[in-house]
Amino acid sequence: MKKLIYLAFIFIAISACNNKRVVNSETNEINTGVDSDSWVLIPPGEFYSGMHEQETLIDYNYEMMVTHVTNGQFAKYLNEAMAKSTIKIVDNQIVGYYKGDKFDEYLHEFEIPEGDKLHMPVNAAGGHVKFVDNNFVVDKGYDNHPVVMVTWFGAYAYAEFYDYRLPTEKEWEKAARGDDTRAYPWGDEVGGYITNYRSDKNALQRLVGGKKTRTTPVGYYNGQTHIKGKGKGKNAKEFVTKDNRSPYGLYDMGGNVWQWTGDDYADVHYRYMKGGSFNNYEYNLFVWARNSAGPDFYNINIGFRCARDVKIEKPIENDEADIKESDNSETSDQ
Repeated sequence: MKKLIYLAFIFIAISACNNKRVVNSETNEINTGVDSDSWVLIPPGEFYSGMHEQETLIDYNYEMMVTHVTNGQFAKYLNEAMAKSTIKIVDNQIVGYYKGDKFDEYLHEFEIPEGDKLHMPVNAAGGHVKFVDNNFVVDKGYDNHPVVMVTWFGAYAYAEFYDYRLPTEKEWEKAARGDDTRAYPWGDEVGGYITNYRSDKNALQRLVGGKKTRTTPVGYYNGQTHIKGKGKGKNAKEFVTKDNRSPYGLYDMGGNVWQWTGDDYADVHYRYMKGGSFNNYEYNLFVWARNSAGPDFYNINIGFRCARDVKIEKPIENDEADIKESDNSETSDQ
């Protein structure tokens, strides 16, 4: 009995010595060469929506981010938003004001009134944006990975801050599918060489580094062969990828992390996500697949990307009549 008590004491002592949270978990930094600040234009037109390929029309231009919003971009936003007091930290949670939703009083629908809503937990396990010394920073090597642990409210607030918006499900699907009937954004086949999903990741983990690495850098699957070290043959730490861009040039529209969309459907309080994640199987990556959760839900495999309206600039009108009249006046004076 004394021996058991002694062992228990030793276990508690060891645990106490190791319970200090490591703020900056690290991974190997990988430069994919993909610009996370870039956007693409999605033109108006019909596309095939859903599993049953229903012809659907979007009759306007809009733009979508080429990649997910990254940890680096989100940390920058949080610092700017804190400086402008549009967000704040309360009880280890980042919160901000939301206008509320129309309540339809439907069965099982939750009311979402106006007020401060959860955007992201502070320094929670699984996230890589940390609050250190009154500043938001990113764990080493994760700057160009997609931000995760963001609620729908947090994604909405980010988009609103920069005068963007979250894409509707239809906008997202068109950007992912183009104008044909492909099953995945890159075509009709899937494998570990073309996206980050639940598959054999031994080679990927060995290259990226660490057993805890779940996300991949945005644009990682771009046709490049990523190499680490000088190994050869079976010992080579390399990963050969294929380009997973959609017909319009968007990366990672299937896999890596789920993406919040902007629809607020009548009679439900849920929000919907598209794209699947590193923790999902092939069928979750279909362009028509979707997932749902409450707008205050967050997880290690949920992120987002933004859309924005195309601003139509009015042409500068030159009064040609006045110019001609002025020219004639000068001629007559001579």
